Amino acid sequence: MIDPDIIEPSIDPKTKKIGIRHVKATNAAGTRTKIQVRDFDPVYTDEPASLGGTNSAPSPLETVLVALVGCDGVIINGVAKAIGFNYAGVDFACQSQIDVRGPKGVPGIRPYFETASLEITVYSDEPDDRFALLQKNVEFRCPVMNLLNAAEVAMDVTWTKRPTADYTGNVD
Repeated sequence: MIDPDIIEPSIDPKTKKIGIRHVKATNAAGTRTKIQVRDFDPVYTDEPASLGGTNSAPSPLETVLVALVGCDGVIINGVAKAIGFNYAGVDFACQSQIDVRGPKGVPGIRPYFETASLEITVYSDEPDDRFALLQKNVEFRCPVMNLLNAAEVAMDVTWTKRPTADYTGNVD
């Protein structure tokens, strides 16, 4: 059954379109990895010193959280445009929990997140029913959130709406 609150796709659903994402990376036998994405400056991952790293960059798992909030930002924008939802900006706060025994090879302990919490504050003067429509469609469409859900990460997502006038963010 089709959910009436899920908006129409913004693409012909009968035409398969494959999106290719490609990165290159190098790691010099340590915890720090240099990663090249398209023609951007390189990005890096590392581990905290407490986990044997040099603490020179976000950890790979932290970059998953970066991907989650970045993806939600993109999807919020796309859904908002599709439904004519006006907003001034969005703030995110995200954290996760992992049992570090998993990546260290302890049998029976999963080597990825057990839980994640995400707080999404949308600055908008839209009515609550339109805010609920935005929320439902973002959670339906967000690839990273759906990857975490498919991996059975216990997701605690909290959406809050605040007045447009309260937004003070600056994205450089």
